[in-house]
Amino acid sequence: MGTLIRFTKMHGLGNDFVILDNISQGIKVDSSLIRKIADRHFGIGCDQVLMVEPPNSPELDFNYRIFNADGKEVSQCGNGARCFGRYVYEKGLTDKKHIQIGTYSGTMEIDVSDLTHIRVDMGIPQFSPKAVPLNHKYFHKLANTGRYRINLLGNEREVTILSIGNPHCIISVPATSEAAVNEVGKALQEHPAFPKGVNVSFIQVLARNHVKCRVYERGVGETLACGSAACACVIAGILQEELNSEVKVDMPGGSLTVSWRPEMPVYLSGPAKSVFQGEFYLSINEEIF
Repeated sequence: MGTLIRFTKMHGLGNDFVILDNISQGIKVDSSLIRKIADRHFGIGCDQVLMVEPPNSPELDFNYRIFNADGKEVSQCGNGARCFGRYVYEKGLTDKKHIQIGTYSGTMEIDVSDLTHIRVDMGIPQFSPKAVPLNHKYFHKLANTGRYRINLLGNEREVTILSIGNPHCIISVPATSEAAVNEVGKALQEHPAFPKGVNVSFIQVLARNHVKCRVYERGVGETLACGSAACACVIAGILQEELNSEVKVDMPGGSLTVSWRPEMPVYLSGPAKSVFQGEFYLSINEEIF
């Protein structure tokens, strides 16, 4: 005997998600269950599991919960937010085109007026060590916003560190194809400077309105795309006066558009697609079969 659970598999540029409707289903999740769902060999397989829940305040339409493949709950996911918005609209859970959702890091607005190019208000980036969070004793702070110097793997590196609802460290490189994404990403992920881990991005500026980016995502590893990382890369480039206010971001899984002006919210636009729907039984001992 077990509990039947319905799910939808979606992706944003190959950054893939299992979405669970916890409004019509009473699902109790823990890290063990999330890891089993996310397992690409013995489960469904995904980078993150997303939960649709009832709003926890009257001004919101839904609550949005995000779990990385390692089972840990996190506060932000831009690609996931676009999939979340398309999911609740197409499933008839709302008829609104501008959807207000609550996350652990605050409120987000998702614009589903154009389902081929969904737009998300990702909020205002934060740079204080407390907001990231960052133990800045391991870094030498530079004069401009969010810039630090760190000794990593025997090399001095200049990086930009910020929060866009989750922690990001951005490194400029001559070519993303030659970046040591896994080596450097893993080293920073495990660095004591980041008590809650960090998403590490490698950015190559192609033009003032066009960049390439690869991302080592905390709890996942290198991923085909990461929406909040795309935002972080553009913010870092604008602060360095290398980029315009609207930028195309190429990632291994495809392209996103990021718009930002200092002191304002950052906007992320791109596709969100359904892959398939299914169901699984969850046994009493939480085995998926």
